Amino acid sequence: MAQVPLLQMSDIALTFGGDPVFEDLSLVVHPGDRVALVGRNGSGKSTLMKVMAGLVEADSGTRVISPGVSVGYMEQDPTMAGCATLGDYAASGLAPDEAYKVDMVAEGLKFDPGGDVSTASGGERRRAALAKLMAEAPDLMLLDEPTNHLDITAIAWLEAELAQTRRGFVLISHDRAFLRALTRATLWIDRGQVRRAEQGFDRFEDWRDKVWEEEDMQRHKLNRKIKAEARWAVEGISARRKRNQGRVRALQALRAERAAQIKRQGTAAMAFEGGSASGRKVIEAKGLTKSFDGKPIVSNFDLTIQRGDRVAIVGPNGVGKTTVINMLLGQTAPDAGTVKHGTNLDIAVFDQSRAQLDPDLSLWDNLASDPVLGRSGKADQIMVRGAPKHVVGYLKEFLFDDAQARAPVRALSGGEKARLLLAKLMARDSNFLVLDEPTNDLDIETLDLLQDILGEYPGTVLLVSHDRDFLDRTATTTIAMEGDGKAVVYAGGWSDYRAQRGEDAPVVEKVAPKPAKKDTSPKEQAAKSKLSFTEKHRLDELPAEIDRLTAEIGKLEALLADPNLFTENPVKFQKATDALVQRQAALDAAEEEWLTLEDKAS
Repeated sequence: MAQVPLLQMSDIALTFGGDPVFEDLSLVVHPGDRVALVGRNGSGKSTLMKVMAGLVEADSGTRVISPGVSVGYMEQDPTMAGCATLGDYAASGLAPDEAYKVDMVAEGLKFDPGGDVSTASGGERRRAALAKLMAEAPDLMLLDEPTNHLDITAIAWLEAELAQTRRGFVLISHDRAFLRALTRATLWIDRGQVRRAEQGFDRFEDWRDKVWEEEDMQRHKLNRKIKAEARWAVEGISARRKRNQGRVRALQALRAERAAQIKRQGTAAMAFEGGSASGRKVIEAKGLTKSFDGKPIVSNFDLTIQRGDRVAIVGPNGVGKTTVINMLLGQTAPDAGTVKHGTNLDIAVFDQSRAQLDPDLSLWDNLASDPVLGRSGKADQIMVRGAPKHVVGYLKEFLFDDAQARAPVRALSGGEKARLLLAKLMARDSNFLVLDEPTNDLDIETLDLLQDILGEYPGTVLLVSHDRDFLDRTATTTIAMEGDGKAVVYAGGWSDYRAQRGEDAPVVEKVAPKPAKKDTSPKEQAAKSKLSFTEKHRLDELPAEIDRLTAEIGKLEALLADPNLFTENPVKFQKATDALVQRQAALDAAEEEWLTLEDKAS
């Protein structure tokens, strides 16, 4: 007997600010479903989840919850009016005799139910919202980034709870290991469409790449067909223009089909540029000891960081990871012990609070005013790793549009704020990166890119993260802060640390981090890749050249579409025809060159 769905949505359409978010969207969630909801930042994942929860009403379409089915949504910014404590809020949907469930969940999530709502941080409020959902245990749980603000211990607890539940759930998360362990189906939002695959997140990237490959193949075939029809139109339009108007109209339809295709969003043009080389020994700490209010952070801790190391600090929230970073940077004095810095350090810091961004200033002003880079006041251009760039052009490289450039930072999502802060850091040279929780809110594609560029970065990296996959892909050394002042150094990333402790293997795909490169010029680095420096530069230039040729061809074709041009101005007709043939040949050659170089690069 077929199962009755928990939730059905049919022909959903939703528009914000004149732009469609979804069109003709349909989906079904069945009892026991474990679904990953994935997509780029800004693709509408959270909006779709709110429509599923009934918190946002679609412009058209139907949403049906089966009789007797309860749906719960983990709010990102919960309203706690009327609640004195976080525990009061978490228990607000429970019967009095079930309030004990909040205490059980709070222990696993490591938050204090007695915490005052008025002074609670954003992370504490989100943990309370997650505790409320877990304690209520509705038939369908909608979880939007539940691992944000959780440490690794709490993430492991939540993962175990969701793994054993019989409830259905839909899950948004940037944590690959979390998604791999829990999901059996995937909903993928891509350019306003939602696709579903009956396979977990562990196979999502293969599925996504196959869809994109098929799209590219169809687009390539369509372009070839348009070119062939356009050549026919140019070469034979004067002789056959009357009897072949149907074929001309077919060509126009092909062009309209191409114009209607929605372009995929690219990845941010991120790159950390290594400055002059630091000394071989970057930091040497001996006998570090620090306590706060009688609570030991570290005790007699020794650490040496060499140039090119990727050092990760892990441990539960509140154990003192940021304090250790501040001591290593010389910003916090230890109670005992010494910290010595090597020569020629140029440090760039990504702080988890995003304090380097002024929420009241626009994105433009945040980039144009930067005391670290000696910039003040308003400017149209900024220096990006030694070269001038227009502010808006640089923002577009990080996937911000013209309208966002003048908007206040407070209007950005968490992922967008992280991208903007990365843009600020990447505008300058450095040889020592300090990254405190850089992965929060970033989408999968941006995380992939960040991991890759950290592997290529010629300097040294010190980072804090609760993302097990990111740690495995990035870290060459792990400092585990285990409480009571105990900090132990292990070789490798998160999986290596767990293995050396003799603990169960984590549900993380092990990816060896790339070795740090020796200090070489960009030209020498490019020469060691599969492309020469000249080829790499040419590959970067070709997309703009192809766009230019395509635009010129479009103008020439529009000119030649005039049926009177040949008889009224045959000289102009011939010049336009010759120019079109020349540009078609140039476009063919540029596309073939791009395909050849792209194949070689990959």
